[in-house]
Amino acid sequence: MTIFKEEKGYLSLILHAHLPFVRHPEEKDFLEERWLFEAITETYIPLLNYFEGLYRDKVEYRLTMSLTPPLISMLTDSLLQERYINHIDNLIELAHKELERTASQPQFNRNANMYLERFKQSKDIFVNYYNKNLVNGFKKFQDLGYLELITCGATHGYLPLMQEYPEAVRAQIEVAIKTHKKHLGRKPRGIWLPECAYYPGLEKILKEYDLRFFIVDTHGILHANPRPKYGVFAPIYTETGVAAFGREQESSKQVWSSQEGYPGDYNYREYYCDIGFELPLDYIQPYIHQDGIRIDTGMKYYKITGEDCEKEPYNYQVAREKAALHAGDFMKNRIEQIENLTSLIDRKPLIISPYDAELFGHWWYEGPDFLNFLIRKVAYDQDIIKLISPIDYLEKYPKNQICQPPMCSWGAKGYNDVWLDGSNDWIYRHLHQAVEKMIKLATEINEPDGLTRRALNQAARELLLAQSSDWAFIMKTGTMVEYAVNRTTAHIHHFFNLFNQIKGGNIDQERLTELEQNNNIFPEIDYQIYSEFYSPKIKGQGEEIEIIS
Repeated sequence: MTIFKEEKGYLSLILHAHLPFVRHPEEKDFLEERWLFEAITETYIPLLNYFEGLYRDKVEYRLTMSLTPPLISMLTDSLLQERYINHIDNLIELAHKELERTASQPQFNRNANMYLERFKQSKDIFVNYYNKNLVNGFKKFQDLGYLELITCGATHGYLPLMQEYPEAVRAQIEVAIKTHKKHLGRKPRGIWLPECAYYPGLEKILKEYDLRFFIVDTHGILHANPRPKYGVFAPIYTETGVAAFGREQESSKQVWSSQEGYPGDYNYREYYCDIGFELPLDYIQPYIHQDGIRIDTGMKYYKITGEDCEKEPYNYQVAREKAALHAGDFMKNRIEQIENLTSLIDRKPLIISPYDAELFGHWWYEGPDFLNFLIRKVAYDQDIIKLISPIDYLEKYPKNQICQPPMCSWGAKGYNDVWLDGSNDWIYRHLHQAVEKMIKLATEINEPDGLTRRALNQAARELLLAQSSDWAFIMKTGTMVEYAVNRTTAHIHHFFNLFNQIKGGNIDQERLTELEQNNNIFPEIDYQIYSEFYSPKIKGQGEEIEIIS
């Protein structure tokens, strides 16, 4: 007779899957669209492939993922779906050429063959298994009960810097929820706040939309008032009953830290060595940007090796074995944490481990292997911890302490610094003016004619797109700055042009149609969401909660 022990604590892995909305039908080969294509090949398909394997093997687990509205919109866009197929076909052709070129170099040839098989598998899964729509893949595992899918802001807008305009915050939340429900068939129960950025009072708007929990960085819990009894190892309730869960630092550091994190192991693949930069231009030119700009192809032949050492060839099998060892080490450390905490607190502790999904596969090539091994080891190799989602913990422990978190975010210094910096602070006066004008339009115009309604809805889209926190982040970090500035100024420019045309009663229909075709996110948007008199259209009965002192 098998005796099953009851777990002593819980681990919640939370993956934030997000990319900014990048879609340029006006150009055939737009450089930044490759962000999506690379993430599909290196992150989303590998994750779904492992989910399929876990399902086939009847492995029990729970994982939480955010699918942001911009990412959902791109993954379900027919133009980008066809462009991804062209992209992966191009890589398959390159991999075939690399097999020939490296025929006399066994170690590189082995890698070229690995990439060829992966590219072919990616196309097969994308086209034949998910019919070009990966969102349906994530929905499948949501419906089976393995994934808790949560939402984010409509365009990942940085909410603390728009808190003076509740209408703007509500627009970010409601449009996100409607997009989520449209594509995933149900309302989300939680939200990954953009950049994990919270401000006091935001929970009132979250409550209006029946969102039951959100994620904050560690200090968002530890600096709450009163000080939380359980630290980050249990959620706290805000005054409205919406729960806040805090990131646990040790588990994050093991994955994120450039000094101590697993991805820095010398056996793992080196991200910064790619044949797109290494091979002669006349050979590689058909597989990089059409203007001859050298870019990553995704074919990387070297491992990280060591400091000040000549790079050595990559060996995926060795790296995969190391990922299994690291998964075991990660699990062992979480077990030790839970064992230590059990004697200190009067409930089963919860470890919240949130990460950007794109870390797994795109940046850390072996990351999906690590997750697969970790999920299987937790299921079969121990009985101390169990994988659950934040919503599961709330159902197990509906009684929680009420505390007030401070304004907080993740990112450098943990507050507004990254998104309100000398490199990007110029954008906010324009964004605030646009919000004020959008509120004015939505409040004053109740029954527009068809053309005016289209212009109002497009103005709302342009405003949301201009608010994306990604552009301010890129300006701060200094990567692709010109593109980020151009995107911000373009959307602001489009908005003010539409505003002037609407106020002047002289709408340029041809230009409006062009904007609708190019920036086609949120096709069902209703501009009235910005009205001062608007009330949320997505409401429910809420949840009964209990509190502890």
